[in-house]
Amino acid sequence: MNIQAEWMRGGTSKCWVFESEHLDETATSLDELLPKVFGSPDSRQIDGVGGATSTTSKAVILHRCDDSEVDVEFTFAQVGIEEATVDWGSNCGNCSAVVGLYAIEQGWVVPDSDITRVITRNTNTGQIIIQRVDTPGGALPIVPQAQMPGVATAGYKVGLGFRDPAGKTTGSLLPTSNPTDILIAADRAWTVSLIDAGAPVVVLRAEELGLDTADYDSWMAAVDSQLNVLDQVRREAAVRMGLATTPKQAARAIPKLAIAAAPQDDQSDASVMMLSMGRPHPALAITGSVALTLGAQTPGTVLGEITGGEPRATLRLRTPAGVIETWSEVREGSMYVGVDRTARSIATSTIHLPESLGSVAGTDLASASR
Repeated sequence: MNIQAEWMRGGTSKCWVFESEHLDETATSLDELLPKVFGSPDSRQIDGVGGATSTTSKAVILHRCDDSEVDVEFTFAQVGIEEATVDWGSNCGNCSAVVGLYAIEQGWVVPDSDITRVITRNTNTGQIIIQRVDTPGGALPIVPQAQMPGVATAGYKVGLGFRDPAGKTTGSLLPTSNPTDILIAADRAWTVSLIDAGAPVVVLRAEELGLDTADYDSWMAAVDSQLNVLDQVRREAAVRMGLATTPKQAARAIPKLAIAAAPQDDQSDASVMMLSMGRPHPALAITGSVALTLGAQTPGTVLGEITGGEPRATLRLRTPAGVIETWSEVREGSMYVGVDRTARSIATSTIHLPESLGSVAGTDLASASR
């Protein structure tokens, strides 16, 4: 059995892009199918298409819509590496950037101006994301030339605007109604901000981890040595946010965890490091950056205390890949929070499924997105 798929880079992630109709033909549960396709459980994913890291073990499943409001619906899947699991609990902002480009390349959306708007809906969260793809002269450039931090080569420019992103998972920007909360984890108290926008995120001060706020380059090694402690904080935050009943039941992908500090120079508004699937993210999870952006505009939060907690048009965040800039604006009564990414297609592929793959009914896109 074979599946047609596109291998694409979106922002600082790589993902396999499937059309839902192609996956439906396998008549197999996605919770079984995707780990087999990616080569899990195996830390190397040696017998599958996964890249053996959290930023390269991802899938995006697309559905062309008849809905007059939406051009494309998509479901994001974070595929486990050492576990044969699929996490459907959140979206990936970087991988979201491939959706508009794919729709244009496949002829689902026809460019008609210098910037083509593709209206997308993420089914994991119900989030509407307006994608603005550069199409000068009404066509994709023959050679993509847009650059972004964390990626060595150029891609097509894709702007992502998340419409009214607050509370899409928990129902509120501040799930506990507090700008900061005290969590008890790893036998000590932590002051954190719990924020839900784009994705649920727990933010804590770099000082509480003993990080040198004047030397951002030293953070990676210091964070690596405290990953177990940080996971305990993240799991306790999941319970406090209503995402899990017990810390043990917390999903791997959400809530995300971010560490923040005042900037070390005038090139950024804050220094941040985000964890993805238990490891430091090489740049920044875009859905997480949406939460950080609104958190920075909320008085009393960890980031609000760093940035002033007032509305701002742009927010500059120092990350391991460099400074990433987000933006926010109110348009036609809706709040949009966004960031510019780049994306490109890497390969068009026929994936050969393992012969041992069973035909088990189970997770479909409707149930996966709930």
